[in-house]
Order: sequence, then C-alpha cells, then structure tokens
Amino acid sequence: MRIMQKGAGEARKNLWSTLSMGSILSIALNMKKRKKGFTLIEIMVVVVIMGILATVVTVAVLDRLEEARRTTARTQIAAFETALDMYRLHNSVYPTTQQGLDALAKKPTIAPVPKRYPNEPYMKSIPDDPWGNPYIYRSPGEKAAYDIISTGPDGEEGGEGKNADIDNHGQL
Repeated sequence: MRIMQKGAGEARKNLWSTLSMGSILSIALNMKKRKKGFTLIEIMVVVVIMGILATVVTVAVLDRLEEARRTTARTQIAAFETALDMYRLHNSVYPTTQQGLDALAKKPTIAPVPKRYPNEPYMKSIPDDPWGNPYIYRSPGEKAAYDIISTGPDGEEGGEGKNADIDNHGQL
C-alpha cells in the first residue's frame, strides 16, 4: 500500500512540477475570458426577441396613428361646420360649391359675393385632410345643406374599411 501511496504522491508532485505558476494563471484567465463573452446562439436569441418586440410595437403605433388621423379629420370637419354656420349667419346662405371652403378664409369674388363678410376671415386657412388631400365641399349637399368629405387614406371618394371616407354626417 505504501508503494501505491508513494506513487500517487510522486504523480501529484510531477503534475505540479510540470504546471508552472504561470501556466496555471494562464488557464484561469482563459476560463474567465470565456465566461465574459456571449455565444452566437445567445446573441441570435436576443436579436430575434428584439425583432418580435419591434414588430409588435410598430403595429400598435401604426394602428394608433391611423386612428389619430381619423380623429383629426373629424375635428377639422367640425371646425368647418362651425365656420360655415357663422358664414350663413352673416350672409343668409352657405358658400356655393364653386366658392368652396376657401370662402371661409378669404372673401369670395364669385357670385353670390357676400355683403357682410367680416374684416377677419372665419378661418385663417383651410387645411388639407390628415392624408394631404383637399376636403371636398358641396353646397347644396347630397345629404344636407352641404357636404364636407375627407377621402381618407386612398384619396378617392368611396371606399370601405380603412379607406372609408369621413364626412360631416358622421359616417366613416
């Protein structure tokens, strides 16, 4: 038994003698270096998760953006209605289709020229709808005394769903 123990002790001694202190430190440092970095798989998993999150957030934001544009169009149409009512109060008629909504921002020169147009216009300017298209104004309208229509994202009258027109009659 002593021979075996002696042999094991010598083997340990030989192992320690072959491994210098520098090589032990080198091995330890290499192990630490490996633990500091990320593997390719870990990086790929993080990139995929970030892509999924970006997609979800983008879809939610775009839906909100479209809803905000529709709300803006309704608000602008309501402002036109208020200005048109003031125009009618002063002039007993609404502007004609030919005079258009521009009659709210500057005194019309096309007949019937209003006799009691105020010094300050009813509106400072006539904005385009949120999609960059001009509003359509008809007087007399098809459904009431006048129609104000935003053609929506497609820029064409009519349409359904996302491309549905927005008008002063509350229809989408």
